[in-house]
Amino acid sequence: MKRPSTLFLVAATLACSVDAFAADSTSVPTLNWSGFIDAYYSTNFNSPAIPGNQFRNFDMNTNQISLSLADLKVQGQTKSVGFTLELGFGPTDDYVNGASTFGTPSPSLANVMQAYGTVIIPVGNGLTVDFGKFVTHMGYEVIPSQGNWNYSRSYLFAYAIPFYHTGVRLTYPVAGNFTVALHILNGWNSVIDNNKSLTLGTTLNYAPTATTDIAFNGIWGKENLTPVENGARDVYDFILTQQLSDAFSVAANADYGQAGTTGGLALWKGIALYGRYAVSSVSAFALRGEVYYDPTFDG
Repeated sequence: MKRPSTLFLVAATLACSVDAFAADSTSVPTLNWSGFIDAYYSTNFNSPAIPGNQFRNFDMNTNQISLSLADLKVQGQTKSVGFTLELGFGPTDDYVNGASTFGTPSPSLANVMQAYGTVIIPVGNGLTVDFGKFVTHMGYEVIPSQGNWNYSRSYLFAYAIPFYHTGVRLTYPVAGNFTVALHILNGWNSVIDNNKSLTLGTTLNYAPTATTDIAFNGIWGKENLTPVENGARDVYDFILTQQLSDAFSVAANADYGQAGTTGGLALWKGIALYGRYAVSSVSAFALRGEVYYDPTFDG
């Protein structure tokens, strides 16, 4: 099978962010608005009969100008409570909210990328509780293109981890350089739980120096569909980022996942390595290399 070879001639992400309202009072929220439009043009040198790129995530169209995502986010925050509402429109939003193999989406929330409330409980260093629909804690890459070093997404992002969850997230800063989080979730890419079991997730984030960050993410739950209704599905996610100089940074992301099936234990694993060199404050070169293994993955 031929691998797609894609050249991006245009990959534009326009972003803007303004403070819509600010107040000194802790009872009146500070509102922050942000948004972006993501569009691209790609060429596939294999000249597929159907204009599409295989094994891609959001940049699936070829030989055409494509709108990937239009996004609008509003966040409100007082000293102790807040909210986040993020709306998405376009094929990327359709793909994210349609990826419901192990969950149940809601048609009424099809354009809601995130919608959650936040409460900060004054315990110790402050316990942050988020509840609602939010993007996953797993993986090095994110859905908004401008949040990644590369425009395309890795196999790990596309196939090894979920996109979003619905549930409760508790985050606690143990120290200035160490944060822990617990996630109690309905499942993978799910608004409404489709079984009797919840999924648990965790995040351990440690920054030993100002230029080094280490993270471990995990997710565990009985989220397989029938006939293996109670089959466990677990993923372990490791992330390391290192800034070597003011201009040069590297990162690594490794995933290991397993799930119980009628044919036995299925597993998938992979690693992605990243490098980025900043030419100026507004431009940079970035490369990614990766290896991904999944017997059910047609690649």
